[in-house]
Amino acid sequence: MIPAIEISGLRKHFGSLHALCGVDLTVEQGEFFALLGPNGAGKTTLINILAGLSRATQGRCKVLGHDVVADYRNSRRVLGVVPQELVYDAFFTVREMLRFQSGYFGLRKNDAWIDELLHKLGLTDKADTYTRLLSGGMKRRVLVAQALVHKPPVIVLDEPTAGVDVELRQNLWAFIRGLNREGHTIVLTTHYLEEAETLCSRIAMLKQGRVIALDTTENLLSAHAATQVRLRLTPNRLPDALRPMLASEEGRDFRLSLQHCAELETVMAALREANINVDDLEVSKPDLEAVFLQIMGEAA
Repeated sequence: MIPAIEISGLRKHFGSLHALCGVDLTVEQGEFFALLGPNGAGKTTLINILAGLSRATQGRCKVLGHDVVADYRNSRRVLGVVPQELVYDAFFTVREMLRFQSGYFGLRKNDAWIDELLHKLGLTDKADTYTRLLSGGMKRRVLVAQALVHKPPVIVLDEPTAGVDVELRQNLWAFIRGLNREGHTIVLTTHYLEEAETLCSRIAMLKQGRVIALDTTENLLSAHAATQVRLRLTPNRLPDALRPMLASEEGRDFRLSLQHCAELETVMAALREANINVDDLEVSKPDLEAVFLQIMGEAA
């Protein structure tokens, strides 16, 4: 099967600044894929090259087998991009904007699909409102609708929930999940790491224009993050044998980092042996934020 997105040896230089430094990446059809990294890592630059808004200094990008330079018409037909910035025409209504966007792809009389998009994105009552009068969250919904108006099989979402309320975020993800179940490939960049952890099956992490981690979400969580255990102890002390596990200490609360859940029995045995009572215990699973910080720290 042809990959949804295929990137090889991608480099982008802005003078002396190397925004991308030889990125190799493949996203399979039907994946829900996360592209994560700190500000300035090169995520938006990579997306701009995919969308044809910028030219790579070196390397190739393909969308469903179509080269974004040599076969740009077909590559853009199969790709929908929701940009990070709020870009809109202030003098058109929402429906007019979607009709114009449809025309760019040679689509006419597709009001049925436009109505469906408006309904699913909660924009039906705003269809005849000028975009300049919409709130920031509503403008974000219009950008999503624009990206989907030509029913692209590959969808790139660049910070789609930045600055939007919880209700919109939930509605948007329910809609995008449905598209993914129907076979659409989704590529997401976000600073809300809990979104990536919940939604995405595979994750790539970028730093300073390089891919520094690429694996399934499950493998990244199990390989890099430790299980956290918070203990409230009486008397207020920790046995010396457990000191190597200590992550933080505050009053009577001790937070330990365990590489494996099985180590919890070792902890409890050491406390019993030292005649220390456990007044409260809380075990938290590793999350993607902890993994992200660890990998970025190691890369530094």
